[in-house]
Amino acid sequence: MRILSIESSCDETAAAVIEDGRTILSSVVDTQIETHALYGGVVPEIASRRHTGAVVRVTEEALQRASMTKNEVDAVAATCAPGLIGALLVGANFGKSLAFALQKPFVPVHHIRGHIAAVYLAYPELKPPFLTLIASGGHSQIVMVWDYTTFEILGGTRDDAAGEAFDKVARVLGVGYPGGPKIDELAQTGDPTKYKLPHSQIKDAPLDFSFSGLKTAVINLAHNAEQKGEALDREALAASFCRAVVDTLVPRLELAVKQSGGKNIVCAGGVAANSFLRAALTDLAARMGLALYLPPLSLCGDNAAMIGSQAYYEFLAGNTGTTLQNAFATAEIGENVCIKR
Repeated sequence: MRILSIESSCDETAAAVIEDGRTILSSVVDTQIETHALYGGVVPEIASRRHTGAVVRVTEEALQRASMTKNEVDAVAATCAPGLIGALLVGANFGKSLAFALQKPFVPVHHIRGHIAAVYLAYPELKPPFLTLIASGGHSQIVMVWDYTTFEILGGTRDDAAGEAFDKVARVLGVGYPGGPKIDELAQTGDPTKYKLPHSQIKDAPLDFSFSGLKTAVINLAHNAEQKGEALDREALAASFCRAVVDTLVPRLELAVKQSGGKNIVCAGGVAANSFLRAALTDLAARMGLALYLPPLSLCGDNAAMIGSQAYYEFLAGNTGTTLQNAFATAEIGENVCIKR
């Protein structure tokens, strides 16, 4: 089964053709990074307009790279939640309109489910159940994946997501947008022990975490140094911040492994590309005898291939939509975003 998928939840306009949920026939991503870097972050209205101008082009390119015509696809999928609502509506409306015109099934997909499905593309042998650490710009959660469409949230952030904290710290350190890769690059030559940064503990919720205090601590350090006229070791502060994020996420995942007895762990989302986190997860897996599945860097960020992979399993579960399908700015991973009429 070959699914044409569309992703437009934030600042990437993407299209892909995926076969049987596991094979990438084509994947095209049109990025808006240079545009939003001018403003230090994503401007929703600009993102929506850019999606409108790019969605037809990336779809045609994805079909061309897959050596297919639009009539040869078996279904059309699109991200319908969560994300920037204007951006989501572009991809969702285009996807369902195309499906209606082609008289093909339309499959609405949850964006975070898609991030998890990215690992299926890299590891065809992987099957649920497994434990997942989701770390992205808008979400940070520990999730048990019981099967392809059944998810249980075990823990999550009480405030900022890890990726959001990266972007805000990057702005303070003056390295620009997007924050994740810029901070990771800056941290490579820094001393991660130079600055003492806080590690959150949530009373009575050992699997939950918080990044607000960590973000504020970095901002205060930078501002205090500026006010006193002191030199700030930006490399060391970036490295200390990366270490603090890892020390917030990985111990919770380790506790979740002990509580669940799981042997397979996955990391998904944009922050899964962070070198400090990948190294810590590799050490955790080796120490506990776990099988670790990390997506390649090309599949950590937003892309349509991951949406096409998850769409295959949503289709098998009967989660198809109609022309009345809407998009939603927020939706928990366990929610079925498909609207049935």
